Amino acid sequence: MTLLDAARQGDERAFGELVAPHRRELEAYCYRMLGSAPDAEDVVQETLLAAWRGLAGFEGRSSIRTWLYRIASRAVLRRSEQRARLLSQERHPPLDQWEDLGAAVEDAGWVGPWIGGDPEDIASRRETLGLAYVAALQHLPPNQRAVLILRDVLAFSAVETARLLDTSVASVTSALQRARDTLDRRRPIATAGVPGEHRAVVDRFVTAMEARDLDALVSVLAEDVQFTMPPLPAWFDGREAVAGFFEHRVFETPWRQVRMADVSGCPALLGYQEQHGVLRASALQVLHVDAEQKISWIASFLDPALLARLPHPEILPRDR
Repeated sequence: MTLLDAARQGDERAFGELVAPHRRELEAYCYRMLGSAPDAEDVVQETLLAAWRGLAGFEGRSSIRTWLYRIASRAVLRRSEQRARLLSQERHPPLDQWEDLGAAVEDAGWVGPWIGGDPEDIASRRETLGLAYVAALQHLPPNQRAVLILRDVLAFSAVETARLLDTSVASVTSALQRARDTLDRRRPIATAGVPGEHRAVVDRFVTAMEARDLDALVSVLAEDVQFTMPPLPAWFDGREAVAGFFEHRVFETPWRQVRMADVSGCPALLGYQEQHGVLRASALQVLHVDAEQKISWIASFLDPALLARLPHPEILPRDR
């Protein structure tokens, strides 16, 4: 008896094995559509529940993968009609002072990071999981967004995409061209090269952070570097402004940095800030590195709910 046959007879374990190879890829698809990993997980859960309930109607004329994408596309398009997620740079002008960073805006719809997954898979898809790329996708109408991802990222044919989205091949072709034109105009920021090649610049950043050495920090920053910190609305633009923020605010307290696996296709660090004598997880820092091996964007995520989901302790022992 095949897994499909067993699942059709009500075997939940068999169903789990049947869909497991596709789950992470579906989450990545939904993440690109929604800009939020938790929202993507919710949609995939909804997708798998619908697949389980509708398994009896699966006739096998397509693969399980294609069938799941059809269900997921319907679910994620419904969710995509809600407010689009944005980056800090798209919401407010940069700050030119360091005293008032504004209050956290928890429900603002920030683009969040993509965490975890198979390292080889992330390496091959890192540009399409990047924060700026995913943010640029949010500026597309949901249907164009889905077509672009299905065709250009997941390599479905125009005919397959039309079937997945219940539309015509002509509509898919037209939507894809409009989506590509919009994305080309936005030219998303991307990390240059392979993330593993950036160890030296990341090491220098870590040393500068832990030593609170401003000159060393400045030496690794690109002239046009940006620093963002959602859910705070504040962000800084340019080496002078970013260095000033680090000097006057970040370096007021000691930090320890723990290296993570790549996040959103970029090198990442979990920053532990000393608070009342305790090193507490305080910021997930995603580092974008340009072709000159300079850091061009520090995307620092401060949301406690996000930090709590990371596979690292909340408190860092002093001997680490």
